[in-house]
Amino acid sequence: MSSGFGRLQSRRQFLHTLGGTGAALLTGLHDLRAVEAHIPVVFRDVTAKAGLLGAKNVCGRVANKQFLLEEMGCGVALFDYDNDGWLDIFLVNGTSLAPAERGYYPTCYLFHNNHDGTFTDVTKKAGLTHSGWGQGCCVGDYDNDGCDDLFVTYWGHNVLYHNNGDGTFTNVSEQAGVAGSGTSWGAGCCFVDYDRDGHLDLFVANYVNFDLATAPKPGQTGYCTYNDTAVPCGPQGFAGGTNILYRNRGDGTFIDVSQASGIARPSGPSKMVFVGRNWQPTGSYGMGASAADFDNDGWPDIYVACDSAPSLLYRNNHDGTFRETAVSAGCALDENGVALSGMGVAVADYDADGWLDIARTNFSEQVTSLYRNYGNGAFEDASIKAGLGVNRKYLGFGVGFFDFDNDGWKDLFLANGHVYSQILGRKLHVSYKEPKVLYRNLRNGRFEDISSKAGLALQAEDVARGCAFGDFDNDGDVDVIVNNLDGPPTLLRNDGGNKNNWIMIKCVGTRSNRSAIGTRVKVSSGERSQIDEVMSGTSYYSQNDLRLHFGLGRATTVDRVDVSWPSGAKESFSNLSANRLIILQENKGILDQRKFR
Repeated sequence: MSSGFGRLQSRRQFLHTLGGTGAALLTGLHDLRAVEAHIPVVFRDVTAKAGLLGAKNVCGRVANKQFLLEEMGCGVALFDYDNDGWLDIFLVNGTSLAPAERGYYPTCYLFHNNHDGTFTDVTKKAGLTHSGWGQGCCVGDYDNDGCDDLFVTYWGHNVLYHNNGDGTFTNVSEQAGVAGSGTSWGAGCCFVDYDRDGHLDLFVANYVNFDLATAPKPGQTGYCTYNDTAVPCGPQGFAGGTNILYRNRGDGTFIDVSQASGIARPSGPSKMVFVGRNWQPTGSYGMGASAADFDNDGWPDIYVACDSAPSLLYRNNHDGTFRETAVSAGCALDENGVALSGMGVAVADYDADGWLDIARTNFSEQVTSLYRNYGNGAFEDASIKAGLGVNRKYLGFGVGFFDFDNDGWKDLFLANGHVYSQILGRKLHVSYKEPKVLYRNLRNGRFEDISSKAGLALQAEDVARGCAFGDFDNDGDVDVIVNNLDGPPTLLRNDGGNKNNWIMIKCVGTRSNRSAIGTRVKVSSGERSQIDEVMSGTSYYSQNDLRLHFGLGRATTVDRVDVSWPSGAKESFSNLSANRLIILQENKGILDQRKFR
């Protein structure tokens, strides 16, 4: 597909034949393009105004952290738990190393959207009172009752909260069969209907096999130093975890099919690491996870960002099994064949060629990975070519593709923060607290860092971890929330993105799962088409809005919307007006249209 710049060149040749009149028209066209490409957008920190300052993240010690467990932080979800049409906020939380001694048992937080830019803490009212070492979260209606449920990963037992539909949740982890062994370190997760039977299954990435009683202390091994400073021991000093896939039986319970599906047996040789007194297989060191159809065959695949190990791409075999193909597919390593320290995952078609691409955040002094999908689920490392090499000193966690200025092209956001509290205050080439990064899509395969032009809030330094994307104030542009380590979150309101037009699509499954996770939507307007999928999980341990947001630039009408449901059903809709939410129900057409402005 030709880019906007390619079309501009063809118009230039045409206008050249018109002489002076053509030159004047060309100047006007340049001006219009400049306006569309440089819509002034500022992200403002509205955390205090929204009422979120009291939601302090707890993750062990604030200073001089001693263990890997204290460093990794937590995710965040933007989802409409009460079906009132407004995004609510769920913040995963950790705990302290000795909560009983301190008499303090932190819980996660649920904030209800008051529809006026503010939120109310409803955590206790909702029944979300579990305390522990929370990590990630993902959302999906696993029992197809019309209310999105919530899964939270932990170091220890994971928790599945059933949404009761009345503003409360019930912990059903044990009876549903997804609590896990209690000894694993749950990381990224995603609901996915991998067998397309209409019931959401559940994928859980496990990070490392961690035992607080035997974990080495800072400086104790070669994996416990950084720039001649004793720091908590990195993942290489532990055996990696084994990822899990649960199949939904359709009766409210799940069965572990990790072995039978091939998820627990990624291909390739397994290295060994000495842990305690024994050699153990390294495992995969899974962190961020995302499910999407990378090869356009109609079946969801699963990508996992791995820390200090090759990342994983589980290709769906259409028969209930997967084969791991990341190395051969070109999305496991960097362009030099080196395994990086992957954290978060973002998925989108950033170059508008009809294939979903992958961005992955990595450790400091490593380039953010951008894997361009050039067809059939085969990737090339386009990180340097795309311009992402300009920021190497930051340690990225949360990540997301989103069209912040509604020009019809997916931009890229990174939430950064180092892991070693011991470097705070030291004059090193890296810092503990770090700013966010916003890359604008230049529409030619490259990105430009515009962080310094998009508001002081992006330049504020935090120890950021998970982040999620969604239009929390329903004003037509996408906002961002970041869960910060050892502090309150940062809610970044997008001011100005809605000066361009947009359309939002909410999909509701009938034969497919009710949350419509796995649904592919194609929006065509004028000469351009965009695709996106309804996804559970993604970013770093986080959950984005399940509504799909498409920027339209100056277009006031969407010519055509094509929807491919997980059930195999396909539907098309024509001539839809911009600047509204369209609710589509499988095989029943347009259920509702809502104009926000």
